[in-house]
Amino acid sequence: MNDRRKKILFRTVAGLALGFALLTILVLLFPLSFIDRGISHRIQHYDYPIIDSFMSFVSWFGESPNSYLLVIATAVIFFAFKYKKEGWYVLATGISGVVMFVVKVAVNRPRPTADLVRIYHKTRLQSFPSGHTVFYVAFFGFLILLMYQLKSIPKPIRFVVAIFCAALVFLVPFSRVYLGAHWFTDVIAGFILGLICLLVLSYQYLKTPGKV
Repeated sequence: MNDRRKKILFRTVAGLALGFALLTILVLLFPLSFIDRGISHRIQHYDYPIIDSFMSFVSWFGESPNSYLLVIATAVIFFAFKYKKEGWYVLATGISGVVMFVVKVAVNRPRPTADLVRIYHKTRLQSFPSGHTVFYVAFFGFLILLMYQLKSIPKPIRFVVAIFCAALVFLVPFSRVYLGAHWFTDVIAGFILGLICLLVLSYQYLKTPGKV
């Protein structure tokens, strides 16, 4: 990566970090905003059993212990096919969960409650940021990068995996709000934090030569 691209990456990460910091301050000052409630009511307006099932499926990959097992299983697959470097970096996406947990504890924002929105599944831990969204952007986003980079993998497999991962990344913010697990600002913060983790991890992966 040349100096120009490094500067662009640095400025992008810095801009995202600033946006995340400002959003965090906003949430601390206004933990229950009319914007969050309005967006939740709008998304939950479409209340059909088939949508309930679909949104639950979208979120399933980020539930505990599913997310941990998914990361480990994916890494094992890469190791089994001699992609050692990729396997280690897939495991490294788990660092995003540690960062997310620290922020959750620090901000300590309560989850949406049944008197304000419909709650489809009971959740634990704090609300800000959305852990599902952080994980999906970091993990599935990194898989998209790998499918682009690893030309030795058959093209149909790379295409299907990339499309599936992209769909999950796009849909999970809507899923979390629809299921009553998070507010809009939670998933936006989760997307930003996940993107920061993805950019840093991708930079390290791309600049590391050869196999680990």
